[in-house]
Amino acid sequence: MAKGPGYRCADCGHRVSKWVGRCPDCGGWGTLEESRAPAAVGRSGGAGPGPAPGPGAAAEARPITGIDPGEAAATPTGIGELDRVLGTGVVPGSVLLLAGEPGVGKSTLLLEVAHRWAAAGDSAALYVTGEESPGQVALRARRTGALHERLLLAAEGDVGAVLELAERVRPGLLIVDSVQTMQAAGVDGTRGGVAQARAVTAALTALAKQTGIAVLLVGHVTKDGTVAGPRVMEHLVDAVLNFEGDRHTGLRFLRGLKNRFGATDEVGCFEQTAEGIREVPDPTGLFLHHRAPAPGTAVTVAVDGRRPLLAEVQALVVDSPQHNPRRNVTGLDPRRVPMIAAILGQHGGLRALADRELHVATVGGMQLAEPAADLAIALAIASAARGRTVGSGMVALGELGLAGEVRRVPDAARRLKEAARMGFGTAVVPVGAEAPAGVRVIEAATVAEAIEAAILDG
Repeated sequence: MAKGPGYRCADCGHRVSKWVGRCPDCGGWGTLEESRAPAAVGRSGGAGPGPAPGPGAAAEARPITGIDPGEAAATPTGIGELDRVLGTGVVPGSVLLLAGEPGVGKSTLLLEVAHRWAAAGDSAALYVTGEESPGQVALRARRTGALHERLLLAAEGDVGAVLELAERVRPGLLIVDSVQTMQAAGVDGTRGGVAQARAVTAALTALAKQTGIAVLLVGHVTKDGTVAGPRVMEHLVDAVLNFEGDRHTGLRFLRGLKNRFGATDEVGCFEQTAEGIREVPDPTGLFLHHRAPAPGTAVTVAVDGRRPLLAEVQALVVDSPQHNPRRNVTGLDPRRVPMIAAILGQHGGLRALADRELHVATVGGMQLAEPAADLAIALAIASAARGRTVGSGMVALGELGLAGEVRRVPDAARRLKEAARMGFGTAVVPVGAEAPAGVRVIEAATVAEAIEAAILDG
């Protein structure tokens, strides 16, 4: 007796014998689909079962010693911060997924990538838009100076038509903006749905592997910041990049979430301007407020990916008429700052903090989440509470324990080397921390010792 149809989760691949509303494995709603024979998206966009491979359809196996590594040599995009995140550039036949919130600048960044690629002269760049009209893209390209005769533009929402266009034009780089606006004919589901996103990504991935065209896909993110669409879409592509930033500032960060050709701990820095996206190869100056030292400010060195960045922390301590004083935090962990204030009250001689209002923030839109910034936060709060300044040209590194001890932080030597490059000659650090030449270190075993050494008396 023939077995009944099975069902497979489009997100995690879990299989069940009958349909249910929620996947028993990953908990996704509406992700179970009836298992069918593998379908191939044709050049016309239709889907149907592909022919069974014959004896000669298998790929030829070659000795690994006879394969030229140059076949996978990357081509630089001309944008240094993007190449930093990718490793060295774009590998032929690779598929990259760029995700980010609406309005963060994904399309502007990729339009600049297409322009740089076309200007390099090796091959054309094809930009396919499913969200805007050609006129809208051309206006943005004119505004940002991204016009070039080898930059080709098409407005299309059918993946079959995109495949035919790519085979006809044979560009070196294909940009599809976005996956959620593309549709594969013959595949059930609406545009941007699980089935459609999976089919479109699979078709474009097959195109890249068969022709050697590098494909850049634009994807949206969900409310919690993850890449929208089925997880199989992330598994199909070679690299997943996340473009993030605060809409109230022009600063943008490009992070690698997955990268088959390089590390995933690199970060690229960009700035959104009226003229487009501008890369910022040395972003440290964006996070420092250049003025004379004042009470309530301290500087630390954070590490974002592999890049050390100097960041300024500011604190304001004021009297509060409320029974429970407020603790306002911006750019820092809102749970860690009250803990640091409690440590200062218990072990730093600042018991009056419990009855005073506290406001702590970073400068320039910097986000600090690592514990290495604890000591700088503590010094900024203590400086504001006492009305005294932290020593000029001084940075602070250290994690605070609940007993008031100052603990070591990773990559201290690299952090202090960056501080010395930016003109900071003194550092308050945990006991035993390594320091490069040219930096005078003040070792502090406890937060009380750090306050005593860092905050000026007059």
